[in-house]
Amino acid sequence: MTTKKIIPCLDIRDGRVVKGVKFEGIQDVTDPVQAAAYYNAQGADELVFYDITASLENRGLFTDLLRAVAGQVSIPLTAGGGIASIEDCERVLGCGADKVSLNSGAIKNPALIKQAAKKYGSQRIVLGMDVKRLDGGFRLFKGGGMVDTGIDAVEWARQGQERGAGELVLNSIDNDGVRGGFDIEMLNAVRNVTTIPIVASGGAGTKEHFLELFRKTDVEAGLAASIFHFKDLLIPELKAYLMENGVSVRTL
Repeated sequence: MTTKKIIPCLDIRDGRVVKGVKFEGIQDVTDPVQAAAYYNAQGADELVFYDITASLENRGLFTDLLRAVAGQVSIPLTAGGGIASIEDCERVLGCGADKVSLNSGAIKNPALIKQAAKKYGSQRIVLGMDVKRLDGGFRLFKGGGMVDTGIDAVEWARQGQERGAGELVLNSIDNDGVRGGFDIEMLNAVRNVTTIPIVASGGAGTKEHFLELFRKTDVEAGLAASIFHFKDLLIPELKAYLMENGVSVRTL
């Protein structure tokens, strides 16, 4: 049985962890360095750091803050936001991130996926995807989930794997922050055309949502933010529940 992963996400704006609903109504939550140390101690399997306004503001990711966060964790760290070149990848990995997440930069220049995978290895290249239901399908968005690309998300995921991405983070804009459960249909649609690990994001509100995720899809990990940030659900509690229900997870 595949061991499933539980991954908290730090959405960063102006040096702080923030959270919204469907990418709107962004509110301040906590200090990212303190949060990183907390999740490392809680038994998170990995940690994701997203500088959510870097692409929209056409700037690089907050490297000083990333370096400080990396210094607090012994678990794998994925970082993204404003990654538009190999130089950006180099800078992020040089700050202590284990994996770099490409999103808007890869949409603008799809060859970046292949270039980065060739230079650093597919296992260090994550393709982040912000996805919304439109016209009976799944549409890819960019710019922090604000801009409709017109690209079919399922096809983009398939192409991402083909170009060398080693992992997909699929975030449902419709479900983001709503706490109504993961978008099972979207996740299965992407799984049907890919074989690389998938991290499901958007919609977690209860421990039952994670159980449903792992029972109804073949994804490798569940990512969440607000329920962990506000301590509505503690990671050890979630993992104990999953184990009691036959899901294999790593424990401290």
